[in-house]
Amino acid sequence: MISFKAPDLTQHPPRSPRIRLGGYVALPRILDKARAHLAGKTGEYRWNNPLDQRLLTFTGISTETFLAAVKAGRSDSAMLEWIVSNTSRQAWEIAAWSHWLETLSPGDAKRHGIFQEEITRNCPTRDDIRTLFDRLDLDDYVTFGGAA
Repeated sequence: MISFKAPDLTQHPPRSPRIRLGGYVALPRILDKARAHLAGKTGEYRWNNPLDQRLLTFTGISTETFLAAVKAGRSDSAMLEWIVSNTSRQAWEIAAWSHWLETLSPGDAKRHGIFQEEITRNCPTRDDIRTLFDRLDLDDYVTFGGAA
């Protein structure tokens, strides 16, 4: 049974980065990783990685403040209410930012290299892995026994 209060990311992946909460893409995934971090159950996942930092930078909320809010035991809905009360972002900004992040390609040469290594390792014959979210979903699936 999956516990969303204290996810064990050694047993299952966090939610897909495509899942939105209040229009924020990746927020449920970041909440899963923060809760797992607090429970000491992140496994191979890293809390406060570049994806997490992108959301926090966009909202203007510090890592420490966000983690303290999660530690207070707030549900997803309560966390969304808390974020809304702690940022000045408008719905149109959230939608534009989420679309941008959801369609983000690898970027610089280093990220292209990481992308290439993961595709070669997980699914060398596929040609449909193009975005950061494609790669994260694929890696989550393969890590927990799926065949690409």
